[in-house]
Order: sequence, then structure tokens, then C-alpha cells
Amino acid sequence: MPDYSYEARIDGCVAGVDEVGRGPLAGPVTAAAVVLDAACIPAGLDDSKKLTARKRDALWAELIACADVSVAHASVAEIDEINILRASHLAMERAVAGLRSSPDHLLIDGNMIPRGLTLPATTLVKGDGRSLSIAAASIVAKICRDRIMVDLAQQHPGYGWHTNMGYGSKSHMAALRNLGVTPHHRRSFKPVHNML
Repeated sequence: MPDYSYEARIDGCVAGVDEVGRGPLAGPVTAAAVVLDAACIPAGLDDSKKLTARKRDALWAELIACADVSVAHASVAEIDEINILRASHLAMERAVAGLRSSPDHLLIDGNMIPRGLTLPATTLVKGDGRSLSIAAASIVAKICRDRIMVDLAQQHPGYGWHTNMGYGSKSHMAALRNLGVTPHHRRSFKPVHNML
């Protein structure tokens, strides 16, 4: 389970940063930055992938109520133009910039600090399972991106985005072959590129 030990060792205000949506064939990549209030940390924070949808929703509501939360995206066009790694870093940079107050330090999930971030930062591999701030960011980013994909699923029925969230599931791949490529598909990703 993640804990608050990394945050406690750092002087000042710490933001956890995480992104979701690097792997899907469709939709934006989404990042969140979260500054927890040490006196009001919701119970049960964990890596978003380990939580049920209901638990994520409940924690999301608590985080919005008691933490400084910022969410940002990089679009499909940006992903295709600058590549998915750079686009996910761009989304992280935008999320940090959107916080109400500038943090003193960032805890970033992964092993790379986005080059556009000028604040002191520490990377944590599998950080969403180690740091409560990153776990919080993983939950917020996932909820927000999932909602976008559910909305896009209504505009483009048949691809199953409300359940596969744009990942290359069997039903999504079949729909790509049968229905074609939408404006929300990442053309730089091999399965989509090959169909074009």
C-alpha cells in the first residue's frame, strides 16, 4: 500500500503527478497533479488499477473536496505530432501548471522528469503503489479520462470505448476493421496506422 513517507521527508508543499492513457489506440492522454492536505487524506488511497470503479468514484469526490487537484490532457493530434511519451509529459506539465499554488517539489510516477518542468522533482517507478500523492493523482487522472471515453463512446458507437477506454481490445479491433478510423484514433499507433 502507498504511504506518505516520501512526502513527509520533503520540506514544503508536495504534488503527486501521474498520467493515464499511454497505451490506448484512441482518445487523449490525461495527467493529474494532486497536493494532499496531510490533515485530510482520504482513507483507502491506492493505485487506481487496484481499486473498483465505485471506490475510485468515492475517493475522487473526497479528493476534490479536500486536496488541490489539477487535470490536463494532450490531444490525439498532439500525440500523433510529438509522440506519446512527449505528449504524456506535456499533459503532466499542464496539470502541474493548473494547480492553485505552485508546489515546492513534485513526486512523478515513472523514471523520467518531463523536460518542461522546472520545479524540483523526484521520480518513483510504480509510484502509484508507493506514494499517496501519486496514488491520488492516478485516481483523478483515470476517472477524468474514463469519463471522456464514455462521452466519446456515445458519439461513436460500436467501438466499445465505454468499456475498453480506447485500448485495443478484440471488439475495438473488430470495429476498426468494420467501421473504420475515427478522428479520435491515434494515427501514429501501429494498429491504426496499418489500417490506413
